[in-house]
Amino acid sequence: MASANGTETKKEKEKKKGMSVVKKMMIALIGGIVVGLIFMFIRQQMLASGNEAGWTTINKIFFQDITTTDGVGAIGIFYIIGQIFMRGLQAAIVPLVLVSLSLALTSITDDSKLGRIAWKTIVGFLAFYAVGATIACLVAYAVKSAGLFNVTLTSSDLSANTIDAFNPLAVIVNAVPNNITSAFSTNNSILAVVATAIVIGICMHRLGDKAEPLKKVFQSASDIINMYLNFLIDKIGPVAIFCLIVRTFAIYGVEYLAPAATYVVVSMITLLVTCCVLYPLGVWITTGLNPLKFLKKMAKVGIFGFSTNSSAATLPINTKTNLEELGNSEEITSFILPTGMTINMNGTTMMHMFAVTFIATAAGINVTPGNMVVMALLSICAAMGTPAIPVAGTTMIYTVLSGMGWTTDACMMGYALVLAINRPVEMALLPLNVIGDAAVNTIVNAKEGVIDKDIYNS
Repeated sequence: MASANGTETKKEKEKKKGMSVVKKMMIALIGGIVVGLIFMFIRQQMLASGNEAGWTTINKIFFQDITTTDGVGAIGIFYIIGQIFMRGLQAAIVPLVLVSLSLALTSITDDSKLGRIAWKTIVGFLAFYAVGATIACLVAYAVKSAGLFNVTLTSSDLSANTIDAFNPLAVIVNAVPNNITSAFSTNNSILAVVATAIVIGICMHRLGDKAEPLKKVFQSASDIINMYLNFLIDKIGPVAIFCLIVRTFAIYGVEYLAPAATYVVVSMITLLVTCCVLYPLGVWITTGLNPLKFLKKMAKVGIFGFSTNSSAATLPINTKTNLEELGNSEEITSFILPTGMTINMNGTTMMHMFAVTFIATAAGINVTPGNMVVMALLSICAAMGTPAIPVAGTTMIYTVLSGMGWTTDACMMGYALVLAINRPVEMALLPLNVIGDAAVNTIVNAKEGVIDKDIYNS
């Protein structure tokens, strides 16, 4: 009896601890929005009354990027806290992907099973890409046809920080690094890290017992990384999320949102509704599993992605949720989630459909349904090579514009406007990316018959 009571108490403590993390994230998100809106209001009032010096002082104390020229002499409390947390997460991205993906391929002893899992994963990602892009195209075309994207670009002094145009198929070449050390030195080459991890994992798998020493090293490294990330997310995450949200609202004032409120609002609503409907529905149709259970358990992952604006930063908590709450197997999860983090950018593609349609329409270009199909194909190719870091998706808009040949001065002005106002949309698309990874992972686990339904339905 005592043992039974002890077990029950332990379960209750674990449940309480889990709920505590979720509650902290919810409180951090809601509190960050409220406090951020207050600072936004203060900013507007001070600037409207001519008290720019007062706002400059507040900005330097709380929000200023201290790494820039303007940040000399600033404190930037919220900036520092947010950056320490984000950099702490980003520091673990390369070793996490390398170790987890290599071990996943090593643990799958059946070669035919490995090929089967990889095939199902790619099909799952592409299917969600196609459905997401179709939804975004239909909504964007409807809004454009209603004349709601007819924006007059008056800020001729806007400047666009673009990237060089390139063929999206170059992603295939760039996936194979010509120098492993350089690939591991930056988070912008995650696709190359994935390719390297796959090669190492397959080789370790083929070598069998000969590779056991390296496998033990990787396993120990995996345990260390997971302990570090659990501490960072559970203990520091809520505070950092609060700071990141407050700073976002405080520095992106209403004057940035007002010129293209339709684009921002319609994009965010479509992205969030799609996230809450498409993936749970996809899980239910393909597996018969309860879609509400999936949505409820993945809510905190979506909140974390929304707050950090980074698929890579969300990988640790996504992995933990998939294993401990959805009942997915470790070997399949360790393969699908890191892979999805690099090639599954469904939310990014949906955002591209809205952004490019808005830019082209504002520049006086008539966007046809045929144009939108080509835009979707270009975006999917570009999104698959997008680094899993903040603002990368917005930067890749230029790739789609270039592929369409829409690079006039008016288009570049519209692109610059989107760069200025796109932060809220970037935040809204991240839940689609990370929850989409979990949806495909759950579907593949269910199809392979390895999902723990007791854990899933708990």
